[in-house]
Formats: sequence, structure tokens, C-alpha cells
Amino acid sequence: MKRKISEIHILGGKIIESRVTFSDLISMLDEDMIIVCRGCAVSALAIHKISKKIELCNGEELDYTIRKKKQLIQELQNKKQRILNSLFKDSRDLPNGEYPNYYSSFDKMPFAFADIELVFNEEKKAIDWIFRYGNKALSKIERTPLDVLIGNSFSNVFPNMDSKWLLCYERVVLYGETLELMDYSPEIDTYLKIICFPTFKGHCGCILFDLQDIRLTQYSENSKKIVKTYFDKI
Repeated sequence: MKRKISEIHILGGKIIESRVTFSDLISMLDEDMIIVCRGCAVSALAIHKISKKIELCNGEELDYTIRKKKQLIQELQNKKQRILNSLFKDSRDLPNGEYPNYYSSFDKMPFAFADIELVFNEEKKAIDWIFRYGNKALSKIERTPLDVLIGNSFSNVFPNMDSKWLLCYERVVLYGETLELMDYSPEIDTYLKIICFPTFKGHCGCILFDLQDIRLTQYSENSKKIVKTYFDKI
């Protein structure tokens, strides 16, 4: 709330302003909303972690009433458990040993591909992931043999794990989004472009590129407009 105006922030950056009261707005929304302080509520699905601030899956942070920290963490845990149960209830899955067969067509692809399974802690926050499938190109870009990657968690293979990747993968798993991430990987000292998308329940598919291997070409005015639109969107 900003005075008498309700600001409704929607995934993707859009903000809707309305004169509806806070209490009326809350009554219209589902039970997954958490009131974090006076005049501010957020979907449990959007919360990555509660620490000094409430960290959202899109990288934003919210202030909250500190004295209610334990209560909010418990409420978040309960609501996320219900959300995860409902999200994954009817989703398909495979036994762990079947992923190599399912993704066998990716084995000889020239780009790195992995299927990862997110690991959630007791607070239902994503804290790590396990490699369920990877091709030879993944082994090359990660500079690690496949038999070390597959079946192991990322933090075990790379103790210097940067948690920023989890924010992206968590959004893919919880929201079903397809996201693109370009950032520096301290784990392998490489600038990466990663396209990630939902696959199985609790899983995320990732296509990885070394940014130094990508060259941008523009052969028409249309391609220039598309590139401008692309970067404006980013």
C-alpha cells in the first residue's frame, strides 16, 4: 500500500495500481499470500528466503516486521509445503536410472545439456541440486567427468557454489517459467549463458553455452530490431 493506492506487483515487472483497500485485496487473493508487515503481502511462492530481509525469487528484497520472523518462517514453510504438494501431485516423473535413456538424443549434441533435480530443505527453500542427466558437452563446459557429476549434488562437486543459480532454477520449478541467465560462474571461471525450463516434477532442464563461443550476426533490419527488443526486455 502507498497511502490509499494498492500497488500490485506481478511477475515480469508489471505493476497495477488500484484504489481497492488492502483488506479487500487480500480477501480476493488465495491463501498462499503472507502478510509480511502492515500494508504489504507477498505470495509464498515468490519467497526464496527470509533473513534480514525477505528475498524474492526474482532477486528483489522486502522489509518485514522482524519480531515476527519465526512466525513468518513457519507460515512460509507450511504454505510452501502445500504449494509443492499441489504442484507436483500430477506431474510426471522417472526413476533416477531412466533419465539417461530418456535424454539419449542429447548425448551427441554440440551444446551442453543437463537435467537437474532441486533439493529443498525443511523450510522448503531450494538449497542445492542433483545432476540427473548430462551429456559430453556438459562435461566439457563443467571441466568435470560425467561420472562425477551425475547423481551428485552441485555443492559436493563445486564447494565454491554460488547460490545465485538457485534463484533462477527455483523460479523454473515453482512457476514453470522458461528463463535465460547470463552471468559469471566462479565455479568454472567462465561466463555462461543458460536457458532453463521445467521438465519433470522438481526438475529443471538447462542448456549451457560458454559466452565466448557465441557470435551475434545481424543480416537484416528486422534482426537489428529483434536484438534491440531482446536487450530492452533484459
